[in-house]
Amino acid sequence: MAGTGKAHLRDGDKVLSIEDLVVEFKVGRGNTVKAVSGISFDVLRGETLGIVGESGCGKSTTGRAIMQIPPPTSGSIVFEGAELTEMSSNAVREARTRVQMIFQDPVSSLNPRRSVRDSVLEPLEIWKRGTKEEREKLVDEILESVGIDPARAAESKPHQFSGGQCQRISVARALVLDPTLIICDEPVSALDVSVQAQVLNLLEDLKEKFGLTLVFIAHDLAVVKNISDRVAVMYLGKLCEVASSDDLYARRTRTRTCCSIRFPKPTPKPITLWARSSASHLRRCLPRQAAGSIRVARMRPASAPAKNRSYGQWAMDTSSPVTIQSKLPSRSAETAVGTCVPLLSSRRVYVCSSAPR
Repeated sequence: MAGTGKAHLRDGDKVLSIEDLVVEFKVGRGNTVKAVSGISFDVLRGETLGIVGESGCGKSTTGRAIMQIPPPTSGSIVFEGAELTEMSSNAVREARTRVQMIFQDPVSSLNPRRSVRDSVLEPLEIWKRGTKEEREKLVDEILESVGIDPARAAESKPHQFSGGQCQRISVARALVLDPTLIICDEPVSALDVSVQAQVLNLLEDLKEKFGLTLVFIAHDLAVVKNISDRVAVMYLGKLCEVASSDDLYARRTRTRTCCSIRFPKPTPKPITLWARSSASHLRRCLPRQAAGSIRVARMRPASAPAKNRSYGQWAMDTSSPVTIQSKLPSRSAETAVGTCVPLLSSRRVYVCSSAPR
């Protein structure tokens, strides 16, 4: 399915159903940022929905809107048959015990002045779940289930753990109240590849063990392919494609979906790009441009003469701009342009003549 509307919504045992969700922010002088613009999707019980897209497309805002932090501008959010947008503040606060969130930065989401064990124990104390002995036993079991030593957690602060360990602690804190739905807001984006695999495997195991339903937010389709049953691709606050992970990866129909997939091998042929003279429209308008020609400069490896400005492993050769025709961009080329544009002081657009990775 691609486009807007509700044709892709399903019948069945829905844990979460969202219709026409809109989130807008006032930015002063009468201006409004439309972060999310009328999206609809649902999540069945026991399912993992992956939400993927580039930075700024509204993924995290959607996850926070489900948690009502902040409440959406308009739209419907139905969780286990209850409309969250119509609840009182106390009712929403209680509903959040069944909808937990794992934040993108695990260290910042933990209290730096409390021990890790106390941070995991705190939700149980706030909601007075069980006796003191039962709470402490449950916390130890949860910490062990995510691979954290309870004895060390009792005497250590968050900064004494690695990023991957802190993310495991965040998972433990989300599990301790026995939620139905967990929203994972880019939980592996700040981790290296090996630790990413560990956290993803952990989430899969815990989902099966505790019967969880997950909403998994990420930048890269390759990350969510194996963990998600269904994937929604977002762009500029809207859904542009929804399908099962296998179908979406095998038969992607939107340029934006293609750009979200990181191919394992660099493109063998030279790549040419086109854009408006205004660099601010470069990434947004590439698929919409009319055919035409512009003057651009090519990219050379960093071994080029020092007079050329460089960024990472690539340097811009401005000595001989060439004229090229517009063509559909690839992910690797678009990434290269995105990193080079901020270095420019003029409105001329510099692109690469071959894939940087």
